[in-house]
Amino acid sequence: MRRAFAEAGLDLETVRQLLEAVRAGTTGIEEALTRLKSLPFDPLPYATVDTHRALRQGFPEVIFCEGKSPEQVAGIAERLLAGSSRLLATRATPAVYERIRTLAADAVFHEEARAITVRRGDDDGLRAGRVLILTAGTADIPVAEEAAVTADLYGSHVETVHDVGVAGLHRLLAQTERLRGARVLVAVAGMDGVLPSVVGGLTDRPLIAVPTSVGYGASLAGLAALLTMLNSCAAGVAVVNIDNGFGAGVLAHRINTLGA
Repeated sequence: MRRAFAEAGLDLETVRQLLEAVRAGTTGIEEALTRLKSLPFDPLPYATVDTHRALRQGFPEVIFCEGKSPEQVAGIAERLLAGSSRLLATRATPAVYERIRTLAADAVFHEEARAITVRRGDDDGLRAGRVLILTAGTADIPVAEEAAVTADLYGSHVETVHDVGVAGLHRLLAQTERLRGARVLVAVAGMDGVLPSVVGGLTDRPLIAVPTSVGYGASLAGLAALLTMLNSCAAGVAVVNIDNGFGAGVLAHRINTLGA
């Protein structure tokens, strides 16, 4: 019974259909209770897969691939895909991608973002708002792409503008109208990490700052950029961890869809 229900998909629509079936009398209360009891998790020898997360948070559990073998990632992915039309695996390698493709031929490897996605069904017409992601330099693009892939898969309309750091401020000022037209902004920067402060002074949009580990020795693998962003003199700047494009993408999407 537990596996049969998992294969039907553990999302809000599935639970709604189950409750409708109880109301219509086609499913008994005890059967419904048995199915609902199976929701919280699906245990594996090396992981406890959170099959309840899509119900709580609107999106299935995301796989962080670093430290996991391709077989472990594939095992988790198989459980998640049994109950969801979407999958996101971050910090993935080509080896992990090739393994996931054996169970999901429609998986896509976003090489620059180091992410693997599966998207089944057409949701392009359902995308909400606009998230605009900016990078200070070209070297920051991998982290920005992780944020873009994440927010896009979650359901936001995403645009990117690259290499508009403060070393050439006129490049950023040329994007002023796009800054003001977005619902949420994400600014990704390494080195001195100043870009979010400047962007925050140009617009009233919610702004998420992402420090990257790009820079010479005194940048301390992103710590200098992180501290700059935490001490931003611009109001309304939120900061995620170093190189955490995924976290920025999730937060940007949630803010973006609050009014949807």
